[in-house]
Amino acid sequence: MKIRYPVVAGYFYESDPELLKKQIEESFLHPIGPGSLPKVNNSRVKTSIGYVSPHAGYMYSGPVAAHTYYMLAKEGKPDTIIIAGPNHTGLGTGVSVMIEGVWKTPLGDAVIDTELAKNIVKNSEYAAPDELAHMEEHSVEVQIPFLQYIFGDIKIVPIVLMLQTPSVAKDLANAINKASEELGRDIIFIASTDFSHYEPHEIASKKDRIAIDAILDIDPERLYRVIEKYNISMCGPGPVMTLLYLAKIYGVKKAELLKYATSGDVTGDKRLVVGYASIRVPSK
Repeated sequence: MKIRYPVVAGYFYESDPELLKKQIEESFLHPIGPGSLPKVNNSRVKTSIGYVSPHAGYMYSGPVAAHTYYMLAKEGKPDTIIIAGPNHTGLGTGVSVMIEGVWKTPLGDAVIDTELAKNIVKNSEYAAPDELAHMEEHSVEVQIPFLQYIFGDIKIVPIVLMLQTPSVAKDLANAINKASEELGRDIIFIASTDFSHYEPHEIASKKDRIAIDAILDIDPERLYRVIEKYNISMCGPGPVMTLLYLAKIYGVKKAELLKYATSGDVTGDKRLVVGYASIRVPSK
C-alpha cells in the first residue's frame, strides 16, 4: 500500500498525537474560533455541499478553520471527503489526483477512496493520477487532522490543482458530480485556500472581502475576475471555483461566511498579514 507521510507535522501543527488533539481543541475554544468543542452528529444529516477552509499553521489559521469543522461535525460523517488544494510546489500534473494508498498523520491513517478517485479522473479532461504533486504539498494535509479529530477513520480523495482557471474548475466539478453520482457516494468537498498574503491588515481585509463576496454569491467567474483586477494574492482560487461550480450544478444561490480573520487578528501584528476564511456552501 502506498503511504503518504506527513510533511508539515511538527511545523504547521503538533507532531505528538496528544499535543495535536490539544492544539485542535484550543483552535475551537480560541476567541476567534467557534468558542466550544464540536458535537458530532451520530447520524448523517447532509446540509452542505462543501466548505472553504484555510491551510496555514494551526497557530495562525486554526481558529478560523475550526469554524468549518464545527459546522461539519453537526452534519455527521460522509462517505468520502474530497480535499482540493492549490499546488504550491510546482511539482506534478495540472490537476493531480492521488488515487490509492493512505495519508498518515499523528492521529492515524486516512484511506484514499480509490474507486471514487479513479472515477473522477475518468470523467475529467484535466485530472490525472499523480502522486508527485502531493509529496511536499501542505494545503491538503493540514485539513486531515481536523477531520480525523471529529470523525476518526475517514476516506478521502486528495486533489492538488496547478491549473487554476474557471474552465479547469468547471471540468473538475462536473467530474466530481458524475463520479459521485455513478457510485452513489455521499461526499463533502473541502476547498483549501488562504486569501491575501503579506499585505497590511486593512488592505488585505478590504481585498479579501471583494473575493469573499463573489464566493458568497456563488459566482466563480466573478471571483476569477476580481482576483486578477485587484491583484488578490489568494492561493487557491481553483479549489474554491470547483466548489462554486458544484454549487451551481445543484442550483445553490448563496453561501455563508462562517468566519474571516487575518493572522494579525491572532498575533496582534497587523503590518503584514495573511487572510483566512471559513465559508459554508449549503446543499439547498
